[in-house]
Amino acid sequence: MRTNLSSQISLNRVSPRYYRPENAVERSVLTRLEKIPTNIFETIDEGVVQIANEIVAKIQDRQREGKFCTIAVGTGASLRPLFAELIRKHKDEGVSFRNVVFFNLYEYYPLTDEAGSSFNHLNKLFLSQIDIDRQNIFTMDGTIPQEAITEHCRLYEQRIQTFGGIDIVIMGVGREGNIGMNEPGSHASSTTRLILIDATSRSEAAHNIGVDNLPPCSITMGISTILGARKVYLLAWGEDKADIIRSAVEDKVSDTLPASYLQLHSNTSVCIDLAAAAHLTRIQRPWLVTSCEWNDKLVRSAIVWLCTTLNKPILKLTNKDYNENGLSELLALYGSAYNANIKVFNDLQHTITGWPGGKPNADDTYRPERAKPFPKRVVVFSPHPDDDVISMGGTLRRLVQQGHDVHVAYETSGNIAVGDEEVVRFMHFINGFNQLFENSEDKVISEKYAEIKKFFSTKKEGQMDTRDILTIKGLIRRGEARTACTFNHIPLDHCHFLDLPFYETGKIEKNPISEADVEIVLNLLREVKPHQIYVAGDLADPHGTHRVCTDAVFAAIDEEKNAGAEWLKDCRIWMYRGAWAEWEIENIEMAVPLSPEELRAKRNSILKHQSQMESAPFLGNDERLFWQRSEDRNRGTASLYDHLGLACYEAMEAFVEYKPI
Repeated sequence: MRTNLSSQISLNRVSPRYYRPENAVERSVLTRLEKIPTNIFETIDEGVVQIANEIVAKIQDRQREGKFCTIAVGTGASLRPLFAELIRKHKDEGVSFRNVVFFNLYEYYPLTDEAGSSFNHLNKLFLSQIDIDRQNIFTMDGTIPQEAITEHCRLYEQRIQTFGGIDIVIMGVGREGNIGMNEPGSHASSTTRLILIDATSRSEAAHNIGVDNLPPCSITMGISTILGARKVYLLAWGEDKADIIRSAVEDKVSDTLPASYLQLHSNTSVCIDLAAAAHLTRIQRPWLVTSCEWNDKLVRSAIVWLCTTLNKPILKLTNKDYNENGLSELLALYGSAYNANIKVFNDLQHTITGWPGGKPNADDTYRPERAKPFPKRVVVFSPHPDDDVISMGGTLRRLVQQGHDVHVAYETSGNIAVGDEEVVRFMHFINGFNQLFENSEDKVISEKYAEIKKFFSTKKEGQMDTRDILTIKGLIRRGEARTACTFNHIPLDHCHFLDLPFYETGKIEKNPISEADVEIVLNLLREVKPHQIYVAGDLADPHGTHRVCTDAVFAAIDEEKNAGAEWLKDCRIWMYRGAWAEWEIENIEMAVPLSPEELRAKRNSILKHQSQMESAPFLGNDERLFWQRSEDRNRGTASLYDHLGLACYEAMEAFVEYKPI
């Protein structure tokens, strides 16, 4: 069973010549805007195999010389596939790490237990599974008194020099551009020191090592220490790293983006997959650096870019505009600006539809959805119990109003995203209700209420909730989801709460996807046999739940496809976004316009999820509430269509079709 199909989503076919140039001349042309050597791999597996081979070759060179190989390494999620490959090489190929000296890149401070230790995480993931000499492992001490930290950091730097400096640094990059734990503002001359961790970096790190909270500080190798290494590998996988990679590789060196300091290093290699490379110029805007292999999406992307650059609608672009902005190839391809303009204008016009389920008894030649069958059976998969209304609340409401048989499947309980005060509020009501109307001899509710209040009064930061409290939090979210469904006229027997097992750990860290998760999704699909499936394509979700939920749906679809299921042959799968990002216009295949009244109704359906307003624990580093983010993104999509010279709407929800591999 394949359970990582979301990683194989490719919205644009990228020609290998953009990321795998045939010779040095081609490479110099393609990468002329890149200030750090950057290797782009088609898959993560391909990348980690090459990096592991290079690291092992260096270790073995040192072995032949009778010397140590010194390696500094972090614990970011991007390094896990590399750790797995190095462990495999040790176990299957006999690669030895006896001559390796490992230095930990950072440790959290102050540490009160082992759960939040960076080193313990590194040890569990990697060091304990190879034949490293334990005497050759060095890390910072996150438990020492504050007054001893400066001397501790000095001695750590001294220890590195004792071994002749660092041969290889292996690290990821954080969402704020931090390398190691060097936050924005770090100086190029900084060495190992204590640093306060930014809230975003702290949240990301906590998620990476699977704890609910981390200490506020870190002892980290400094920028100068990292730049002193003879070789640096910066690894990044996935679309959520695309923006930061482009900035680090192509923008100027700045202390606001610590990863950009690697431009000053003579032997750094940035290793990324195609998803993380998506915003590099040679991938996103290849016409700016080379001649292109044009396809419909690349043409659309280029012309939308030209409109945005010149602040012109599509139909006002001229031959001169194309020639002066590196797009003369399109004039040769289409004969004139007018022909190219009309082609892209019509393509975008055909993405707009007020009938997301297809318009019955209409010519559907140029519509995103087919007219028949009508009505359609529709399943909307929602990773959390509010993603359906946040991401496609207007489309959901319209599908119901237009007569389709709509089911909503809430894939997880969302219980860890409910604040404790919500539980107290609901328990207070239940206890009061019980006192008013129930038998006074029944003490179950009052005793449970007292028990929960006592737990909260002594609860420590990051402490896991009891199973009873998690159940109550799940009930709160179920009630909100049912209220929103009723508001959108979806029958309650069409609301499915799947409670996928991978989520039910009670912690930020989730279990891996399993056959049990896929089986639950599969049973629902076999029961409904939908003509349309809507699924989260918001794979940049910083907490990873969306990706796992989407993988479960795609794996179930894959199973049905392999089984030759008849219903799947007449089913289309649409991916939505909304809470964390929006589709780029060159990828949009269906845009559903919303009137001001429909947008207001969408807002009201989001507001039914009261526990996810101001007190929601996972709002990320975006200060806007979810309904505000959603409206801003929907209005932004409509505004972009408007500026391109198409129809002017209040808002738009956008979708991309997923075609099973």
